[in-house]
Amino acid sequence: MAPPPSTTPAFNVRRRKPELIAPARPTPHECKLLSDIDDQESLRFYIPVIQFYRYNPSMLGKDPAAVIRGALAQTLVYYYPFAGRLREGPNRKLSVGCTGEGALYIEADADVALQDFGDILQPPFPCIEKLLYDVPNPKRMLNDPLLFIQVTRLRCGGFILGISVNHVMSDVSGMMQLILGIAEIGRGAVAPSIQPVWERQLLNARDPPRVSFLYREYDQVEESTITSTPSENMVHRSFSIGPNQVSTLRKLLPNTLGQCSRFEVLAACLWRCRTIALKPHPDEEVRLLCMVNARSKLSPPLPSGYYGNAVVFPAAITTARKLSQNPLGYAVKLVKQAKGRVSGEYVKSVADLMVMKGRLHYPMARSCVVTDVTRAGFEEVDFGWGKAVYGGLAKAGLGAKLPAASPCVNLVAIKGGIAISICLPAAAMDIFAKELEFHSKSLFILSGL
Repeated sequence: MAPPPSTTPAFNVRRRKPELIAPARPTPHECKLLSDIDDQESLRFYIPVIQFYRYNPSMLGKDPAAVIRGALAQTLVYYYPFAGRLREGPNRKLSVGCTGEGALYIEADADVALQDFGDILQPPFPCIEKLLYDVPNPKRMLNDPLLFIQVTRLRCGGFILGISVNHVMSDVSGMMQLILGIAEIGRGAVAPSIQPVWERQLLNARDPPRVSFLYREYDQVEESTITSTPSENMVHRSFSIGPNQVSTLRKLLPNTLGQCSRFEVLAACLWRCRTIALKPHPDEEVRLLCMVNARSKLSPPLPSGYYGNAVVFPAAITTARKLSQNPLGYAVKLVKQAKGRVSGEYVKSVADLMVMKGRLHYPMARSCVVTDVTRAGFEEVDFGWGKAVYGGLAKAGLGAKLPAASPCVNLVAIKGGIAISICLPAAAMDIFAKELEFHSKSLFILSGL
């Protein structure tokens, strides 16, 4: 199925000079260590999020850029580490120097209206590099702001909020806690309803560290073709699925698998289709990494308000031949088994592994990382103008620009269902689209740029 042509016109964005927004009141100057889950190499990047808001006549006379700017300064009093800068110590251990320097804030205006983006908003968004401030050097990170925010006013009176958060500071749950705090203060609250809790030592390695699992998700493997594909040859598209269609996919599975979650079914399907599209050697190992929020697995539980990382990446592994030649149920079983390994001990053992093996990164080659933020609540964030028309991850991959290599596939909530956002080399994307359409028998509706 061919993608429909883009109808959104190119537009201009006029940015004002970036400025640092410091906490509105004095905050402690201290050094705070990140946890051994936080500072692993896999999380040393910025999470790009974009929010679209309609014009609201009840907010006539109020400037969203000014409201969010003021709310940011007030919120940083409570989340003051976000106004600091990263430091790296012995053995690449990261800490936050709470200097009060501030988050980077950009105010902008665009000569485009919200309706020009179409009826259903989903990635990829046109001119994303103009709406989401691109981190100057995401690989460096040290001494750079930990939080970037751009507010772009639209011709229609609506606005777009672009946010980039350094992942070592927070996972999606922690990031949502921060954004909701800004929104609450923007609507007139004097403080966030959930008080932030640091306590990163709760997810540090034990003394002495003891690794109690085999973590295939951190195998070191050779680079593949996709990891060296130039960014100009990469294509970003979305595939949307409605609320009844996952049930149809479930009917393709054998009863012996028992109850399967929406994530398990979609992740397995996407892993299989993506692998077929990339054409690895049939005997090569391929892996699906499931980003799992492990908060519910920890005992005792993390305190309410904890905004650090509590995610792990359990891996489903097989050969390309077995994945492509077996039915969907084979892949779903592997995904269920991978997720089932996650426990409190599994998380603590990951922290031990990071200290013993040097803060590893999961392999990019022949890996597929599926992230599901459909229930994170981005679309519920209200700064006073109502809920977001679209809220969630800005694109597949990392940062504002198309990545030279991205194993990431994102599931985000959209009007009427889910958008599956993926970035692949152009030739592979064509195969992926055809395979997905064949596999799902018209369950998916293709769209993209």
